[in-house]
Amino acid sequence: MKKYKWLIILLNLIFLLVYFNYSVAKKEELSKNGQLVLLELAPVDPRSLMQGDYMALRYKISENAGSQNIAKRGYCVVQPDSNNIARSARFQKDRTPLNKGEQLIEYTSPDQWSINIGAESFFFQEGQAAKYERAKYGGVKTDKKGNSLLTGLYDEHLKKIE
Repeated sequence: MKKYKWLIILLNLIFLLVYFNYSVAKKEELSKNGQLVLLELAPVDPRSLMQGDYMALRYKISENAGSQNIAKRGYCVVQPDSNNIARSARFQKDRTPLNKGEQLIEYTSPDQWSINIGAESFFFQEGQAAKYERAKYGGVKTDKKGNSLLTGLYDEHLKKIE
């Protein structure tokens, strides 16, 4: 029995490492080949704007969520303009229908008033808070399946803040 115990532990460890590496590879692929969409940031509670070395984020696209009857999980459909700024949004349960030029961002809804796209906080180096206070957009890379990855914050001139 002891022999099988170590075999099971080893197999679980291998499975965990394979899954972890697969997840990292997917995020790297999304970062490299994803379509950039700039989501306008909405104001947040000033007390939670800067907490230590991260910034709490909220997006304008989530402001419509309370007025619509949205599913707990689904897709936010955005239409980026020529500057990649997401101008309109609708929420749907499935990946289709999708019109030309629209992009999907997968979301979860913890309550009927808000949505989370998985990029609700941005971490930065200690002492760098002042330069991120002027952020107007969150840069999110998306793929055709609705996966998204926050890649940075952008100012009103659409320049990435670094």
